[in-house]
Amino acid sequence: MANFGFSRLAVVSPHEAHWREAQSAIGAEDLLEHAGLYPTLAEALANSTLAIGTGTLTHRKAQQRVVPLPELAPYVRDQLARGGRVNLVFGSEKHGLTREDLAHCHLLVEVPTDARQPSMNLGQAVAVCLYELVRSSDSAIERNATQTDPIAARPNAPSAALDRLAEVVEQSMQAAGYSPRIMQAANRHDLHLLLRRLHLNAADTRRALGIFRRILWRLQHRRAPL
Repeated sequence: MANFGFSRLAVVSPHEAHWREAQSAIGAEDLLEHAGLYPTLAEALANSTLAIGTGTLTHRKAQQRVVPLPELAPYVRDQLARGGRVNLVFGSEKHGLTREDLAHCHLLVEVPTDARQPSMNLGQAVAVCLYELVRSSDSAIERNATQTDPIAARPNAPSAALDRLAEVVEQSMQAAGYSPRIMQAANRHDLHLLLRRLHLNAADTRRALGIFRRILWRLQHRRAPL
């Protein structure tokens, strides 16, 4: 990260409590010292308006848009030009991102590796992704910032707002008897993905949240007149 000028690091449930003292991060001690530490990925992405998951499709079926790494920069530039906050999400060295982790991501970026060896070392994957973003950066951010459509210029809603909406929608589904209890976890996963595929802005998310809160209240007070 320090090599390519990036400084905002968020770490989710690190393996060891003394990870900030890593001896191999020569010249990047300040980056580690000021990194955010979070118990869950959802909390780490709370303010994110575009979360980009990373990984290989060798053993999984993508459930969101897949963007080849060389084509990623325009998505990042567009969201930054709207005033949004972009996060690249990397999984653990051994297992990568889980299905649940990817449910919090808007996009999935794939590094174009040789099919005979699709897996990459974590540090190398980070370096390749950040290098590609820096290499592709130009004055497009300033050009995109001049958009005249005020609606199109709004960033995506923060991830935390989408999680709040998902929670109320799920509660409404349960109150309506939408599906058996055994399907609730699968429905929750699909709902997180759906809301991110819609690319709602903050105003749309607040409006939808108000609608579903009213629906939920009606379902919970069925004797009240409609």
